[in-house]
Amino acid sequence: MNALRRNVLKSAGMASVVAMAATAGLLKSGSAFAAWNATAFDAKSVPDALKGMGAATPVESKNISIKAPDIAENGAVVPVEVTSSIAGTTGIAIFAEKNATPLIASFTMSNGAEGYVSTRIKMGQTAMVRAVVTAGGKTYTAAKEVKVTIGGCGG
Repeated sequence: MNALRRNVLKSAGMASVVAMAATAGLLKSGSAFAAWNATAFDAKSVPDALKGMGAATPVESKNISIKAPDIAENGAVVPVEVTSSIAGTTGIAIFAEKNATPLIASFTMSNGAEGYVSTRIKMGQTAMVRAVVTAGGKTYTAAKEVKVTIGGCGG
């Protein structure tokens, strides 16, 4: 079969699927799937970011696990996994304490979702990676130091 013909048929098929999804109301133009907390994400310190999130004084918890390398060879891509075994976890936020804007990510969990997130973050220098978990209207935290050998934020 001709490769060009195959690509045209694939593209037409995908366009049909997208059109049917839009017609069925599964895709809505202009709707946002993510909320942006500008106050928290623009904060220049962890306490200010926590305040912007409404979590000014989280309690230390051993029920939060942070899996990250002890030494990150490249601060531009540091893998981080956060697992919360706290019942009723509804949110997980990740901070890199010495970054210019320390709040890296904030995730909201739906009804009964597992308290687990995995992502890659950017770190400018050696710092504590902090996870803040929201569960049952309370906030909990845990931290782990990650040493960065090559700066990811311009270093």
